[in-house]
Amino acid sequence: MEQPRLDKYLWAIRIFKTRTQAAAAIEAGKVKWNGAAVKPSRMVSVGDRYQIKTPARNWLIEVTGLLHDRMGYKEAILNYIDHTTEEGKLPNKHIGASFNTGKRQSKTGHPTKKQRRDLEDFLGEDISTDQ
Repeated sequence: MEQPRLDKYLWAIRIFKTRTQAAAAIEAGKVKWNGAAVKPSRMVSVGDRYQIKTPARNWLIEVTGLLHDRMGYKEAILNYIDHTTEEGKLPNKHIGASFNTGKRQSKTGHPTKKQRRDLEDFLGEDISTDQ
């Protein structure tokens, strides 16, 4: 069986949604083989181990079968072994760290009722638009 390109293989085993995303991640150095960056055109062999960083998690996979076309998830997972540690399976911290405190951003939108009252007290006049 002919060896597939790395970008096509990562797309076929459903680590990336599109082949373009797979190629972009490889070009950006997010995919490593034996600790070294690789090119999207690298041929995949059975037994190869790859470290892959995606926005969702970090992968450590070992190739057990070669795929040339995208298949269903249940069939795709039979072609690699996931050696990812439990820590690596957790979502990356940088994507879920933001949260809304309920306070508005500085200098955006209308002032809050408290800010409007403080401003009225400071200016000594009623600045509300309800007059």
